[in-house]
Amino acid sequence: MVSGQARRRRRRAARAEQERAAQETRTRVQLLIELTARNAAYRKGLLAAVKGLSPQEAAILADLERHGLQVPQLHDVLCGGHVLVDEPQLYEAWRFPEVSHHRLSSHHRDIDKSRYPDIGMRGQVVREKLHGRTANGTWLQLEKTPAAFGARKLPSLNDLRHLMDYVVYRITRSNVGPWGLSRVTERRPMYLSPAVAVPTALSAPVSRSLAEALGRIEADDDATSASADLAGRFPPPERGEPSDELGGTLSGRSGRGLFGNSQVWISEAPLPPAARVLSAPDGGPPPGTRWTEDDR
Repeated sequence: MVSGQARRRRRRAARAEQERAAQETRTRVQLLIELTARNAAYRKGLLAAVKGLSPQEAAILADLERHGLQVPQLHDVLCGGHVLVDEPQLYEAWRFPEVSHHRLSSHHRDIDKSRYPDIGMRGQVVREKLHGRTANGTWLQLEKTPAAFGARKLPSLNDLRHLMDYVVYRITRSNVGPWGLSRVTERRPMYLSPAVAVPTALSAPVSRSLAEALGRIEADDDATSASADLAGRFPPPERGEPSDELGGTLSGRSGRGLFGNSQVWISEAPLPPAARVLSAPDGGPPPGTRWTEDDR
């Protein structure tokens, strides 16, 4: 009996922790959407839908953020942008047994669909999430209208609406997402965590030219030291190949972060005490004033 109660308590604690994490993600996503909404419009109802964000939807959006999604890109994702992530494991991570289902789609036909079927999922925010495998990662796209075409099945109203969305795509060359249109299509997708850090050998002429340029830069930096005499007495260490050190200090993605290239600004006035200090006529010495020993 005690062990059964302990298991029930652990399950309740796990559910509570999952809901707490989902609530934090709901709040975070709502704030991010409000930021993007300052520069781009959405269809009505998005902020209300965010309040019903499911744990599965929260997990997907959190994974996109973890793999480099930036604030401006969130708008395209919610409007149906086609996303490629260089992470094959996300294909399995986004298969939620309780809400996921197999889907038919025309995306990435070079993949063996019998081995890696496309996976759909419905939600308040994503409406219809569709994802699948690529050769080196996972793709994802949100759709406005779910579809369930299949053999021996009459088209439903949603199927007809999905066909109408396809007509809009053919006319506008934009994906029809749950909250708007996006020009980020499968032909011009959004890349997250691109695998660009691949070691590449330099040709001999390029290596020599690069080594000479790095040597000149280092010599110029050395000449600007505080004392030219000390610089001459303590030369920098000799390096056999300066180009070997390029990128050696980078770790992880080393990207621009969540707010990279986003228009973030301060919309609030400074606190009254700070405003009074800044606006006071005698709030500080005039420009160019230097401290003296008497002042100290």
